[in-house]
Amino acid sequence: MKFLQRISGLFAGANPEKGSGSFELAVKCSRCGEVIRARIDLANDLSAEYGEGDNEASYFCRKILIGKQSCYAPIEVVLRFDANRNLMAREITGGKFMGE
Repeated sequence: MKFLQRISGLFAGANPEKGSGSFELAVKCSRCGEVIRARIDLANDLSAEYGEGDNEASYFCRKILIGKQSCYAPIEVVLRFDANRNLMAREITGGKFMGE
């Protein structure tokens, strides 16, 4: 029985016991003012950055967001996460983060 549970766990995706496994963000286009929402999958969308030592791993994610209104201006978002996938820094070009 455990064998079947392990096989089904491969196809089930993120473990619900560990939380949602995603990072939500909302940005506002500086050109037209449209609010764009995006979801970052912390298990699949992050790229690893390795430092000098073995324990100095961190992650980053770069997203280009384009709204659905008529301006289609690209908004570039760069997010940096620590080894535990907690947000450390964020940068944006072409817009601003909501809540600032």
